[in-house]
Amino acid sequence: MKIDEYGRVEITQEEAFALLYNSESNLDGVFLEDNTAIDQFNNARKVNADTITNLKKLPNLNITLDQFDTNLQDNWFMPEGYKPTSFDIATWLLEQCSTEIEKNRVIEELELFVKHDMIDLLCYLRYLVDVMKEHNIVWGVGRGSSVSSYCLYLLGVHRINSIKYNLDINEFLK
Repeated sequence: MKIDEYGRVEITQEEAFALLYNSESNLDGVFLEDNTAIDQFNNARKVNADTITNLKKLPNLNITLDQFDTNLQDNWFMPEGYKPTSFDIATWLLEQCSTEIEKNRVIEELELFVKHDMIDLLCYLRYLVDVMKEHNIVWGVGRGSSVSSYCLYLLGVHRINSIKYNLDINEFLK
């Protein structure tokens, strides 16, 4: 298995066979590194197994890594109701605050999140936490520099109140 500069995974012919033998009939998103093997597999699939997805050739993107990242961020997979065009994360976060100290901290952090173009990420994290709660998925209490963000605490990403422990947000967004 190889991972290219965009984080896309290419697998060998042997790895593709292993996926098929392990009952992985849906090969969407799998890219095989050998184009000849892809053509052979796809031709055989047409004859033998209509339920197996064609393998795909890894397309040449001809864009910079920054452009690739921007494209991914512009196409987050989340319901419309969580996207920044529909959901005002700043208002929601401020509504969770009960003191002026909390509101000031949220405003300070939001300015940094805007500066680092991370508002979409906050919206996605809200969606992710809601999905984990809905499905009773357990996640950690907090780890690393993310615990210095009060906004992430309010979202439920972690359970460490950064105001209570006087943690500096700049540790998170260095």
